[in-house]
Amino acid sequence: MNTNQIEIPFSKQKTILLIIAGALFCAIGIFFILKPTNFSDRLLDSTLLVQALGIVSILLFGAITISIIKKINSKEPGMIINSIGITDNASAVSAGLIYWKDIIDIRINSVRNQRFLMIITKNPQLYIDRQNGFFKRKSMQMNYKFYGSPISISANALQMDFDSLYQTVIEKYNNYKEEVL
Repeated sequence: MNTNQIEIPFSKQKTILLIIAGALFCAIGIFFILKPTNFSDRLLDSTLLVQALGIVSILLFGAITISIIKKINSKEPGMIINSIGITDNASAVSAGLIYWKDIIDIRINSVRNQRFLMIITKNPQLYIDRQNGFFKRKSMQMNYKFYGSPISISANALQMDFDSLYQTVIEKYNNYKEEVL
């Protein structure tokens, strides 16, 4: 291991909570499909719409939960930060290796009190095209459309809080920029 390399492991506790949350949303989706009339009067006008939401919930949260389960069993760290760049393995839609030389900016974005690092790159399409699954590719395309980058990194599954992650990434990015200049 490179002494300049920082490896941030997955947090087993946080990951298990994410799996439980994903399973809960899948269970709610099943309930929406099996008992749509319980929700059609209160929340929505149509039982068909409730069932459609149930299907979407199962597909979306099922895929995320399966991805998280695969990651928790992986030997790879959730994130690697070194002189080459950031290797993101932390999320369901991981970007993989993001070279420092490809990064234009690093921003913080918040969605419903959930903070993310938005990594702005010279070639965002490269990271979208890397994704081998339809769900992952579409998720990155949506991130790019709504937030200006396909790459969003959360500390949710890492053994590091968001503020520490942000400071570490910014420090390493600034070090890289100084070395290049």
